[in-house]
Amino acid sequence: MTAVSAPAAGVAPIIRLSGLHKRFGDLHVLRGIDLDVQPGERIAIIGSSGSGKSTMLRCINFMEMPSAGRIEIQGRQIGTPGRAQADGTVPVQYSQAQLCDVRRSVGMVFQQFNLFPHMTVVQNVMEGPVTVKGESRATAHAKAMQYLEKVGLANKADVYPGRLSGGQQQRVAIARALAMEPQVLLFDEPTSSLDPELVGEVLAVIRDLGEEGRTMLLVTHELGFAYHFATKVIFIADGVFHEVGPPEELLKHPQQERTQRFLERFTAFSF
Repeated sequence: MTAVSAPAAGVAPIIRLSGLHKRFGDLHVLRGIDLDVQPGERIAIIGSSGSGKSTMLRCINFMEMPSAGRIEIQGRQIGTPGRAQADGTVPVQYSQAQLCDVRRSVGMVFQQFNLFPHMTVVQNVMEGPVTVKGESRATAHAKAMQYLEKVGLANKADVYPGRLSGGQQQRVAIARALAMEPQVLLFDEPTSSLDPELVGEVLAVIRDLGEEGRTMLLVTHELGFAYHFATKVIFIADGVFHEVGPPEELLKHPQQERTQRFLERFTAFSF
C-alpha cells in the first residue's frame, strides 16, 4: 500500500484525517485512513463499489460519525476525545454546533440531487444561506443568482426542479453547495445517476470550479475526467488506500497489482 505524501513545508492542510475508521456493526468499512488535503488540491477517489469511497466523504462531512480516528478541518480537531476504552479506542463526542460549523465549511454534492420539489430553483439555492447562515432573503437571492449564473442556469431560476433534466438538477445542486461558500467541496459520484449525454455538462462545471483553485474531493468512475481534473488520485479498496499518486502515474502506470486489476476493467477511456 502507498502512503500519502507529506504536505509541503509551511503549508497547513485544510483537512487532515488520522487513523480514520468506520464500522457499521460487524462491517469494517474504513480501516485506518490517513490523508492530508492541501488548499487548492483536486483529489479524485476511485475504487470498486463498497470499497469505502463514499463513506470516507460522508465522514469528512460528518453525515456519518467516525468510529475511531481524528478529523481536523482548518487546523481544528472536530469533536472532543473521551476516555480510552478497554479495547484501546477513544470515543469522541461531537456537539451539534460544531457539526453545523463543519457543514458550513465543507459542502457536499450527492449522487441524487435531493432538491426540494415544491421550491423553485432559486429558492432551493437560497434555502441554506437563509436557514443555516441567517442571511436576509435579499442577500441570499442575489447570491443564489450569482451561483446559478456560474453553473449556467440563471435562466431557470423560477422553474421547479421537476421541469429540469437530470444534468440541470445536478448543476442546481452544485449551485446550492456553492451558495454556502464552503472552503472544501465534496462530490460523491455526481454523474452516476445521469444519462450519458448529460454527464458532460456536469463535469464541465466541476472542471471550471477546479480551475478557480477550489479545494475538491471527487469520488468518480469517470477515469478520463479524473486524469485531466485531478492533482492527485487515490485508489481505495477494502477500506484502505492501496495506491496514491499523480494521475499521470497512477492511471497510466499503476504500481500495485490491485490497482492494475481495477484499471484493466476500464478500457473505454483515453488519456
